[in-house]
Amino acid sequence: MLEWRDEGALLSVRRHGESAAIIEVFTAAHGRHLGVVRGGASRRHAPVLQPGAQLDLTWKARLDDHMGAFTVEPLRARTGIFGDRLALAGLNAICAMLHVVLPEREPHVGLWRESIELMDALAAPGWPAAYLRWEMRLLEEAGFGLDLTRCAVTGSREDLAFVSPKTGRAVGRAAAGDWADRLFPLPLALLGQGPASNPEVRQGLAITGHFLARELPLAGRPLPEARARLIDLLARG
Repeated sequence: MLEWRDEGALLSVRRHGESAAIIEVFTAAHGRHLGVVRGGASRRHAPVLQPGAQLDLTWKARLDDHMGAFTVEPLRARTGIFGDRLALAGLNAICAMLHVVLPEREPHVGLWRESIELMDALAAPGWPAAYLRWEMRLLEEAGFGLDLTRCAVTGSREDLAFVSPKTGRAVGRAAAGDWADRLFPLPLALLGQGPASNPEVRQGLAITGHFLARELPLAGRPLPEARARLIDLLARG
């Protein structure tokens, strides 16, 4: 019998049979992991198995390639943001993006820590800029980090204004020349400079979304609908 114990955030839950549930969690040491919760569809478990819930998890299975079963204990609920439409959209986008980006059972300790911090930040103002920076981390985890430190043409660190849709590298305003209309505008929010408005965050998400869709093995499918809903709400704000 194999067994481990870890802490994780609930990404999704679906009914399995009459009373059980299959949950997907993002754990500190065991990455994105699936498992069955016996009785998980019951009223007793309903308040615990909510998106974003922080859980103490014990996983058991006879063989490593089996789905296995979870025993769960609540550590922290995030139901306080459920009444905030934008924050809930942010939480759903985080869960959906982790599902499509991360291979199953592959640890990403740094990203786990940053994901938990972002989920906690959803209850405070200004979190959309933090979400944008988190998507940049997702790109790094996918093996394609943006290089926004200097101009790809001149090497200068001054007056960076665009991002190349081919290379993900910054381009200076003067160096862009006649190519400017083919480049992404580079919002200061993507550089982590100062407060970010919703339009700036959306500009940044257009860049991260372009490269996430290109670099992830999505087989031509779009990025999760939950992410599109978040961007739509940011546009309304």
